[in-house]
This record gives sequence, C-alpha cells and structure tokens, in this order.
Amino acid sequence: MTHDPYDADRPLLMHCACGQHASAADHAAAELRARSKTADFETESASFVEATLVKALFPQDALRRRFLKAVGRRTAMAAIGSVLPLASLQAMAQGTQGALEKKDLKIGFIPITCATPLIMAHPLGFYAKQGLNVEVVKTAGWALIRDKMINKEYDATHFLSPMPLAISLGLGAPATAMNVATIQNTNGQAITLSVKHKDKRDPASWKGFKFAVPFEYSMHNFLLRYYVAEAGLDPDRDIQIRVVPPPEMVANLRAGNIDGFLGPDPFNQRAVYEEVGFIHLLTKELWNGHPCCAFGTSMEFIQKNPNTFIALYRAVLTAAAMAREAKNRELIAKVIAPQAYLNQPETVIAQVLTGKFADGLGNVKVVPDRADFDPMPWQSMAVWMLTQMKRWGYLKGDVNYKQIAEKVFLLTDARKQMKALDQAVPEDKAGGYPKFKVMGKEFDPAKPDAYVNSFAIKRT
Repeated sequence: MTHDPYDADRPLLMHCACGQHASAADHAAAELRARSKTADFETESASFVEATLVKALFPQDALRRRFLKAVGRRTAMAAIGSVLPLASLQAMAQGTQGALEKKDLKIGFIPITCATPLIMAHPLGFYAKQGLNVEVVKTAGWALIRDKMINKEYDATHFLSPMPLAISLGLGAPATAMNVATIQNTNGQAITLSVKHKDKRDPASWKGFKFAVPFEYSMHNFLLRYYVAEAGLDPDRDIQIRVVPPPEMVANLRAGNIDGFLGPDPFNQRAVYEEVGFIHLLTKELWNGHPCCAFGTSMEFIQKNPNTFIALYRAVLTAAAMAREAKNRELIAKVIAPQAYLNQPETVIAQVLTGKFADGLGNVKVVPDRADFDPMPWQSMAVWMLTQMKRWGYLKGDVNYKQIAEKVFLLTDARKQMKALDQAVPEDKAGGYPKFKVMGKEFDPAKPDAYVNSFAIKRT
C-alpha cells in the first residue's frame, strides 16, 4: 500500500464535550446512532409486516378492505401497534430471509467522501445490526480495489461507478462479472486548478495542461474529457490526463507535477485548505445529479451468499438514508474524519458535506447538494458511461448497451430492498432509463450510438 501523504498530519481526535466518549468522533457516532434508533419505527413498520397483521386480524377480504377504507392505514396501524408488539414482529420478519451464509466480511474503500454511507455504516453499527462482522479496509488506489475484488480478497467494495461495467467487459483486467448494488453518492466532484492558474478560467486556454484523474474507468475521466472537448480541446492530444490516487492529488498539485485535477472530495477542498488550489467548478454544474461512486460486489458472491448480500444492502441503504439528511452532515463529518477512515481535518469534510465552503478565490459558497447520497442505480447512467467508453476508444465494435446496463446495475434489487426498509423509492416513469442533460445536451438512453456520433471530437 502506498504511503498516505496525510497520515502524519495534525491529529484529528478531539476531546468529547460531554466527557462520556474518547473523542469528538465517538460522541458524534453515538448521537447518530441515537437518531437512527429514533427512526427505526418507520423501518420496523414495513408494509409487508403491516399487511400480514391486518390479514391475520381480518382474514375476510371484504371486511379487511372496509376496515382500512373506514379508518385509513395510519390509524389502523396505530391501533394495532397499541396492542401488539409491532417492532418485535418486524424484527422477526427480518430474520425470515434465512441464515447468513458468511458473517465475516472485508469491504474495501478509498478514503474519499464518496464512500460516506459505506464507511459510516461501520462505526454506527449498521453492519453489526444485520449480524455482520465487517472490516472496512482503506485501500491505496482503484487498480488495487479492482485486483482485490477479482482475486476475492474483498467480499464487496466501494467502486467508481463505471468500474463494474469495465471489469465485467474485461476492459483493463480479466472479465469478471460485477454488479452495482447502489450508487454511493451523486455529484461530489470538482475541477481543481493550481493557484498559479487563477487567470485561466477558460478551458480553451488549457492546451498543454497536465491533469490527474483517479482512474481511467471513472466519471472523473469521462466528465473531464467531455468538458474540455466541449471547449474545443482534444483530451488525448491537447492536454495530458494521468491516473493519480486521490490521496496523492494535492501533493502533486503542490509539487507542480500537475496543473489541476478532476477528483473526488474531500481533496478538492483539501487543496483550498492547503492554499495550493482553487475550485474551478463543481461537476454538478456539468451534470446535476450525476453518479460518482457505487457499492457493489461480484455476481459470484451474490449467488453464493444471497442472504449476506441482502444484509449488506440493508446496512448500506440505511446509512445512505441517514447521509441524505442535511441535519446529519456535520455529525457525519466528525464520524468519518479519523485516521481509520478519511484521515482529514473535520472542517474540510464538513465544508464538502454541508455545501458551505471556501472556493479558493476569496468566496464562500453555499451549495447544499454539492454532494448527495441518492442510492438509485439508474440504468440510463450505465448507458451514458458506456457511450463515453465507446466515444474515447475504450470499447470497440457494436455495444449492446441495454443488456450490459441491466446485467450490471441492479435497479430492481435496489427498489426491492428500499421498499423492504420502508424507504421512499423515486418514481420511475421511464422504466429505469430516465433522460438527463450533460452540459445542456439531452442524453436519450434509447439512442446511444446517435449520441456518440453527435460529438465532433471522439476516437470512434
């Protein structure tokens, strides 16, 4: 594992104000766990348990329908809950999925805010609540994540969302079927430039610049290429794009090895904090709501460990729901700041998660959705990623976009597990393939080849 350039930085643990915890991070974790328990009632009144209770009390269909119509669902469940142990029944129902095939798991992650749900599920006990003994393993770079998944050293992992597509197709590694269970985060990236380039805000002036991205098969690479190509630059000829692990990006910017990077947070904000870079733009300005990282595993793991996989799903979805709540963001920053996780100053992470941040140009901006945690793995997102692989020559020949997207992105499973947790499932009028706009240009997932061919700068 490469050396984390921030391991020797200032200590991040602080004394707990209440005196009952070893650190501010432990105090924050305890407070978040308390909030989670308060919210458990909503989870424990999942619709399938409610339906079973009502059916048991009113076995005749006509009588049951009249009862629900007369009093309404909420009133009915309140009445039933006053005389029956609803929470206990729900806990029993959660156990009906069968025994866990594997309880001791290793989950890889890169120390970036994109992995917030996967990381926070560990100190908050969400894995343990599902009967899992999970070790979350900080990993040096994405190539190592890929290799450890292929070699079965990790059971599940934090992925860049295009990675499972690339690995499944055998791009850059032996073909191994991988799946995206959830999107870990949306937005959460930025283009950061060296402070010496404050006068070069027009990307058309970037000819000859050296940029870093975390991996070839990343939204970072695809969005950087898209952005500079729209400015008339060929990303393979007019600029240099090199792969640099996220924890090493700021050090490379400081040393002058790169002019900028399109990278994950918190390293954009860390560059501002260190006064070596400024935020040129947030990638949400290119595509608001774009996916960044994902949580996933191999198809083989799912087939061999279906109950364990569902337990993992529940833990990560529960964490994602908590992370989506703006009121929790400052506490989450405390929880994931310590060395075992992100190893970053809490203030840097808080600026990213709350969306109130300094941009390095003398401004304080307020962008609440700078980073968000919508878990839905829309299959049109996968199709867009595949179009960019085709556009830049990573994929050759004919591509069955829809087949690949539906094989890798487990949208149906995500819906099912969110419903089982009584979480709100976004309305889907497009059958998993909603349209969206990138830099003002609409992407129609039903016409991927036409989209690829519409660009003036491409490798195909």
